[in-house]
Amino acid sequence: MAKFKAILIEKADAGQKVGLVDFDEAQLMEGDVTVRVEWSTLNYKDGLALTGKGPVVRRWPMIPGIDLAGTVESSSNKEFKPGDAVVLNGFGLGETHLGGFAEVARVKGEWLVPLPQGVSAKEAMEIGTAGYTAMLAVMALERHGITPERGPAVVTGAAGGVGSVAIALLAKQGFHVIAATGRTQESDYLKSLGAAEIIDRAELSGQAKPLGKERWAAGVDSAGSRTLANVLSMTKYGGAVAACGLAQGLDLPASVAPFILRGISLLGIDSVYCPQAIRRQAWRRLAADLDRNKLAAITAEVPLAKVIEVGPEILAGKVRGRIVVRISG
Repeated sequence: MAKFKAILIEKADAGQKVGLVDFDEAQLMEGDVTVRVEWSTLNYKDGLALTGKGPVVRRWPMIPGIDLAGTVESSSNKEFKPGDAVVLNGFGLGETHLGGFAEVARVKGEWLVPLPQGVSAKEAMEIGTAGYTAMLAVMALERHGITPERGPAVVTGAAGGVGSVAIALLAKQGFHVIAATGRTQESDYLKSLGAAEIIDRAELSGQAKPLGKERWAAGVDSAGSRTLANVLSMTKYGGAVAACGLAQGLDLPASVAPFILRGISLLGIDSVYCPQAIRRQAWRRLAADLDRNKLAAITAEVPLAKVIEVGPEILAGKVRGRIVVRISG
């Protein structure tokens, strides 16, 4: 069997060892589709896996990378044939199943989504799990009946991957988007995406009141903890907040007051095991609704060999927008 380049995380006495290795294809895990990976992307969860600062990896050794896009090399799954362009987000990739930071991946066909017409593998990874998650959040708000006429939308972690795409999607729908960020020097960048207003995340970082002043009808939150508690306390009557991250913490020090006195809703967003029907709808919407020229402008590219050194930067909040990983070439 052939060997190929991959980032590998192994257990070590000091915690873990991470390196770029020649991986034997015979060591790939079970699956009915083999994909030649062309592009991947670096997400917050990947940063946790690469640094060992979060319990992301649950199988050792592990090839990290929760996203991939590429071309089917071989398949025993009737839905896919050699030459098909595909994208994969989640389903334990890079956590329990060998992931996307490798030139080859063997996966279950039921995890794959055909790449939408007109979207390249690179563009799919410019979107990545971050953009796909943002689309799931926007779709959840739509299903809840939240429209621009109801009031503004707030986006936390605005300069990050999820936040950047959420701003662009909500602004295109006509929302007055309020971007909350700890990097107010990025105001011009956030406004270029469609943000109408910038606030310092410090406004949302303190102990939340049971009920705050009503400020927005919708929210997309990737922070959790006190930030989410504050966002909820300031949500207008009948509004909704889509929660999809925990960068600040897993806890939620909030009151039930906004739920029972203002009738607001907290919408949980799971991108990992999202059903295929919704997953495919999200990718179709991304292909149609997202300005990919704008997306390219907020994306940086790194080769596979640089992933290990860039991983810590995303945890330190030094990464703006998206990072795509060129797997080979």
